[in-house]
Parts: sequence; C-alpha cells; structure tokens
Amino acid sequence: MAPGTMPLSCCRAMPKMGDGAKKPASETAPEQRWKLQVFYLCFYGFMTQIRPGESFITPYLLGADKNFTKAEVTNMITPVLSYSYMAVLVPIFLLTDYLRYKPVLVLQSLSHISIWLLLVLGTSVLAMQLMEFFYGITMAARIAYSSYIFSLVAPSRYQRMASYSRSAVLLGVFTSSVLGQLCVTLGGVSFLTLNYVSLGFVSFGLILTLFLERPRRSMFFNRPGEAGEAAAPTELDRMAIGDGSRDARGWRDMVLCRMLRELGALARQPQLRLWSLWWVFNSAGYYLMLYYAHILWNEISPTTDNRRVYNGGVDAASTLLGAVASFAAGYMKIRWTLWSELVIGVVTAFQAGLLLLMNSTTNIWLCYAAYILFRGSHQLLVPIAIFQIATSLSKELCALVFGVNTFFATVLKTIITIIVADKRGLGLSVHPQFYVYFGYFTLLAVVYLLAAVAVGVRHSRRGQPAELALAKGPCQLPVEVPAQEKSPEVGTARA
Repeated sequence: MAPGTMPLSCCRAMPKMGDGAKKPASETAPEQRWKLQVFYLCFYGFMTQIRPGESFITPYLLGADKNFTKAEVTNMITPVLSYSYMAVLVPIFLLTDYLRYKPVLVLQSLSHISIWLLLVLGTSVLAMQLMEFFYGITMAARIAYSSYIFSLVAPSRYQRMASYSRSAVLLGVFTSSVLGQLCVTLGGVSFLTLNYVSLGFVSFGLILTLFLERPRRSMFFNRPGEAGEAAAPTELDRMAIGDGSRDARGWRDMVLCRMLRELGALARQPQLRLWSLWWVFNSAGYYLMLYYAHILWNEISPTTDNRRVYNGGVDAASTLLGAVASFAAGYMKIRWTLWSELVIGVVTAFQAGLLLLMNSTTNIWLCYAAYILFRGSHQLLVPIAIFQIATSLSKELCALVFGVNTFFATVLKTIITIIVADKRGLGLSVHPQFYVYFGYFTLLAVVYLLAAVAVGVRHSRRGQPAELALAKGPCQLPVEVPAQEKSPEVGTARA
C-alpha cells in the first residue's frame, strides 16, 4: 500500500486563512499537540523495527539451537509466510479502516511477541510454521502504521509526514540490522540470546502501542458526518450525491460498485496499467527472492562460527542503498510516457543478471553484493510507480488501486510458492528455485523490452507526418499535429 492513502478530514486541524467557521474543540488539536503526536508515532515506528535477531532467523533455525534441515526450512516452514500473508491481507486491510488503526497496531505487536516466543521456545516444524503465520500478520498490518499518521495532520502536510514516517521505519531497520551484526561479530552474542533481546524490544513496542491515541475517523467506515463539519468532499462524498434517499447499506453498496467501475475505466490508462502490472509481477518475484536469500547464503557459505555470519550487515547495507535509491528517484526527470517500458525492462534485465550471479557464484561476498544491488534497483522504481499510479487519482481510488495490486501480487507469489517451493509441489531446493526466479525475471525483461520497442515504433510513426508537414512550410501544417504532440502529455497527466 502506498503511504498517504487515507484522506481523513483532519485537513481542518490547521486553521486556514479566511476560515471563519468555528471548529469543535474535540476535533481541533493545538499545534503543539499534533506535533507531539507525530513525533511519538515516528518514535514508535522506529522502536518497533528494533529486532536485532531478525536478520539471523534462518541461520538460527539451521544451526545447533534448532537443528532443522534445509529441506524443512525451505519447503515446509518458509512457504507458510506467503500463505499467511495472502489469507490475512484483505481482512486486515478492512479491519484497519473499520477499527481505526490502533487495534490493528496492537494485533501487530502481539504477533511480533508471538513470533519471538515461538522462536525461543518452539522446537517442532509446526511451531515454526505458526511463527511464519504470525509473521504474515505483522506484514499485512504494516498498512495500519503507514495510514495512521495521516489522521493527525492536514492534507497539505501529507507528503512531509509520509517522509517522516518512512524515514523513521528505515532508520529503525538500519539500526536493528547494524545492532544485530555488532552483537554477533564483535560481542560474540549467540543467536538465542539475540532472540531474547528481540523479544524484549517487541514487548516494549506493545507498551508504546497502548499509548497511541485512537483516531476518530478513517477513510471508508468512519467518515465525518456531523453537521458542524465542513471538510472538503472526498471521492466517496461525490459518489454519494443523489443517493441520499437510500439506506446506509444500499449507499455503501452503490459506492463500492461505482468505485469498481471507475477502477475498470482507469485500467485503460497506459501508464497506470503498465506500472500496476510492474507492481504485481515484479513485487511477487522480489519478495520470493527476499524470503529465500538467507537460505541461499547458508548454502553458499555454511559455517558453525556465528561471527562469520554477516546477514545483519548485508541487510543494513541494502536498506541504506534502498533509501538512497528511493530518494534519487524523486529527481529523475524523463518523459515517462515514452521511456517507462525501457527503464523497467533494463532494470528487470539487470535484476535477472543479479539473480543468476547470486545463484552461480561460490563467493559469498559476490552474492551479498548482488543481493544489495537487487534490492536497491527495486526500491529505485517503487516511488516512481507510486507517483505514476497515484498522481491523477483521488486518495480513495489510490487506496483501492494499491490494494488490488498488492492482493494480485500476493496471489501470484503464493501460486509460485505452491508450485516451486512447497513440498506438495515441486519442492525444489534453494538453488533450483533461484534458477526459476532468474527465468521469471528474464521473461519479464523480454516482455518489457519488446513493449519498449513497440512504443518507440509508434512514437516514430507519429513524428513522421509532423516532420513532412514542417518540410512543406508552416502554412501547410496539418490541424491534427498539435493534438499528436500533446497526446503524450495527456498520458502523463493521467498516469
């Protein structure tokens, strides 16, 4: 989900010039109060990412502490994460809005505690599968944090607040990975002790969650309806015009139908369709690589010396590169209606090469480097995709589009997991799996590059009539040329 998809009527929290309407005291927080709330939420986002044992879960399961086999971890335990995430994604998305964020954040904290209790105390494959189930819940519940902050501030501050909240999370992940690596490499801390430390941090995160203030509004189920409120109408409000005589249930059904019809119409926009397809297909492959990369590292460089396991440092480096790439993407000024397919194709082909390198090398450091570059290249395109998809949508439709994209990506990821990784399917070990992922990204790259060629041919054909007309003289310029020159920009505006 894209941060900032919750268009709450908190836009009235900040006074406007010339706004003489008196706001209810219960709805208007003083300046210092909302700043304190935002600071606390960012601190909460940072602290809940401090789980120093997270980067070392796979070597912990394969090591002497748990002594599971690689086949058990690869084909029986890890696949449960994909199944769990798909099963809980839609219910948690709806509950986040219906329950107004905080209860879902509490559920996420309780699930984190359950994960580390099972890691510390569990000894069976079933216990580790249950651990992966709770991990899927925590992943699905991330939408609650990314949406919560927008209930605290005016819409004019959405972009800045999204930057703050995302920065807090990335800083927390980076700090957690570095802390874990320092404990293992310099402090000689065992993986079991590191998991006890992580359990302490996630328990503290639960305490922080309890002090979060529960918002009064959300996007769909808890919209402002009091007579004294004069917030700007949302997409739902506009769709509801003319339906005032219907009962509440019929009104919601009508709005949902209209939003789905509008979503179908939006799918005809080339840029929105392209980047949505990228989100679905490339995200599925990206997360499959993430799930099994640590197992691949253990296969390439098996060691009983914990000090030589550098998972935390690699995760920290990839997080840092991803943050830099996301920041740099904001400064890429190119004509996306013309070059999107080529950029996606080149990046996807680069990722396919990195997957082949990761799977074929026997040098663990080359594998680490390929992993870091793979994650960085994906994060480079994520903010571009968010902008290209969301720039012309209302926040309600934006939430719906990203929700649908994420759901389809999860379904695709689950299907691939069942076929390739699960013991009830092919049950492949990690090396053959990565060859499958290499083939998957190679196929995507070929499709994207062929699409780029097609776009280039169409563009050159459009330019030829204009060039011929200019050669004859300006007075003979065809009437259609301005429309042809403008059409790419129209695609950009609606991307």
